[in-house]
Amino acid sequence: MKRLRQIICVLSIVSRALAQNWTAAGVPVENWTSVAASANGSNLVAVSGAPFGSGPIYSSRDSGATWTPTSAPNGPWGCVASSADGSELIAGPVNSAIYTSTNSGGTWAPTSAPNQWWSGIAASADGRKLVAVVYNGLIYTSTNSGATWTPTSVPSDFWEVPASSTDGTKLVAVAGDPFDAIAGPIYSSTNSGVAWTKANVPSHQWTSVASSADGSKMVAVAYDGPIYASTNSGATWTATSAPTTNWNSIASSADGRKLVAAALAPGFGGGPIYASTNSGATWTKTSAPVQVWNCVASSADGGTLAAAVYGGLVYTSQSISAPVLNIGYSGNSVLLSWTVPSTTFVLQQSSDLSMNNWTDVTNVPTLNLATLHNQVMLSPTLGLNFYRLNH
Repeated sequence: MKRLRQIICVLSIVSRALAQNWTAAGVPVENWTSVAASANGSNLVAVSGAPFGSGPIYSSRDSGATWTPTSAPNGPWGCVASSADGSELIAGPVNSAIYTSTNSGGTWAPTSAPNQWWSGIAASADGRKLVAVVYNGLIYTSTNSGATWTPTSVPSDFWEVPASSTDGTKLVAVAGDPFDAIAGPIYSSTNSGVAWTKANVPSHQWTSVASSADGSKMVAVAYDGPIYASTNSGATWTATSAPTTNWNSIASSADGRKLVAAALAPGFGGGPIYASTNSGATWTKTSAPVQVWNCVASSADGGTLAAAVYGGLVYTSQSISAPVLNIGYSGNSVLLSWTVPSTTFVLQQSSDLSMNNWTDVTNVPTLNLATLHNQVMLSPTLGLNFYRLNH
């Protein structure tokens, strides 16, 4: 009788989840307003200029080691988003149309979006479904990579930053105005923005929100103190143990466990960056320098982080984040999967753990955009088979 027993080997590396080493990137001093990362963290993009100046868009294809200006015109750029592979980029300016790029910033073209003060953008993993919010305006969605835009039913407000699940169905947006101390609501949608629900959470000067890949875990930060988390796609929210401070931006790993949040000092001065490895249950201050942090971004595994300073530089942080190797069935095949890593891991197999005879699996992993997992399909074999990810 044919028996299949697949066992996962524990990784023999230490996961340094809280990034402790931050490096200033090779970009000029600008009023950086937003930064985005591809799923593996290799492609980064940062925009600058808003709300009152004019600045460039820079991109990196080596996790922030080197940066180059893109062909985008200088403008008061306020927000940017990226597809999972980093090829599709979407940037929103102040009082102009949204621009998109289909070649990682090589060329840019304006979309049909109306001229508005675009304060935040989020994209599905394939870059087709988009949600963009207007400061003191409405929320718009697109289902065709920005070719056309539709205003949603959400009331006008001081919208800040939205977030999206990888399939674009689950959305969340926050509102608030720290400059004038205006509190706002949190709204969420489970059908790509067709219908929205106002969260039963106290109004705050919300500044940013992030989501896990499946949209089940969401986390929102406010300039007037709290960090709230949701584990049911925004249906209910609970305050985390994060310290009360002037939070300005937050980012999440694909599984929603690893979070990074940037804060400011009162009066919009320099503040710290905090991180959590347990979905916000506990928080630790990182070694990031005290800066006027305006935005943060994270790779899918939380190993590559980027943070930008308004009137300063862009900083990056690299750490080895050990992926969890999952095993299951898909039809008659064995399915091995793990979160897209920001460092190189090789899938290996062995039929005997008592001998050091691991060999590389030659099947090329494919990216599952719904989960941001690398996947390998294998044919079942007789006997014992062990698998591991080797760094």
